[in-house]
Amino acid sequence: MNKETCLQKMQLVGVLAFATVDENRMPQIRNISAIHYEPDALYFFTARGKNFCKELMEDGHVQILAYTRFKEMIRMSAKAVPAAEHEQKHWIDVIFKEQPYLENVYPGDSRDIGIIFEIKNAEIEYFNLGVNPIFRETYFMGTGKSQQKGYEIQADTCIGCGSCAESCPQRCIVRGDAGSYVVQKNHCLHCGRCETVCPVGAVVRL
Repeated sequence: MNKETCLQKMQLVGVLAFATVDENRMPQIRNISAIHYEPDALYFFTARGKNFCKELMEDGHVQILAYTRFKEMIRMSAKAVPAAEHEQKHWIDVIFKEQPYLENVYPGDSRDIGIIFEIKNAEIEYFNLGVNPIFRETYFMGTGKSQQKGYEIQADTCIGCGSCAESCPQRCIVRGDAGSYVVQKNHCLHCGRCETVCPVGAVVRL
């Protein structure tokens, strides 16, 4: 798996869930299909009068979620910005050509109410529940950055009792070379069960 494959899978899913936060700090989710994919960028169309556009203009932070029939979750965390003014018509025409149904929604010149947002820097998380053990990995587009998530075991605190490994539903905790236990993060569910059973508090949430 890699960034390019994740983008291809998102394109195959077609309709993606876009999550933003409104002026009252309430979460908002829209299903968007008016999207164009480039190898290192994503462009999407919305209307300037929509609350979605207002939220993006005010903040720009968005999470985009795709879920495949193979139990794969792909989540993109990014900041969307309006495409350059001289590129707006080009990308609108590209998206309308790729998504013919948009002509029914915005016929003729009414497409001019639209605006194109672009994402060039993003963190892309891939999470596959359809394999055993589960598999997760993080990729980046542009200058996208990652936030640490999940759990790790502090070697200087771990007493090597193995309670965490025995309790892990994905068997992703193994004994390390020094005798302490280690979380294999690519297979971790982030469920936190290891933290609850550790008798000495060696498991910490990132």
